[in-house]
Amino acid sequence: MQIADLCTHHVVSIQATATVREAAEAMREHHVGSLVVVEKPNGERIPVGIVTDRDIVVAVVATGGDPSTLTLAQVMSQPVTTCTESEGLFAAILAMRERGVRRLPVLNAKGGLAGMVTADDIVGALGTHMVDLGQALAREETHEMQTRR
Repeated sequence: MQIADLCTHHVVSIQATATVREAAEAMREHHVGSLVVVEKPNGERIPVGIVTDRDIVVAVVATGGDPSTLTLAQVMSQPVTTCTESEGLFAAILAMRERGVRRLPVLNAKGGLAGMVTADDIVGALGTHMVDLGQALAREETHEMQTRR
């Protein structure tokens, strides 16, 4: 399974110059827990960082920072770990494990933001495959009982 088949293609992005308050407002408006921080050279959204609701709590709220003056460039996680649309499921799992992240922005062939794949997406896909495997095993048993009477 390729990541392009699994990822969410609607990804909310924001620029590094935005304030933490603007990021929190965007998260609330779009009902998401993370934003991909991008630059836009040549019209492509190029990921340069990622900011999560947890980043806002740990890096800003818990330290008494001012979300109206701090920019995302000051609090975002960088460099951002990414994968490409053509990569397989297990390559994404390996990247998540190696970097200790739960989200991977997905890049198109031009290096622009094409989607987002999360650990939850991968667990769901693996669960579906496990169900398929269980059904195959059950059918094998049924087939054997019918043909070996």
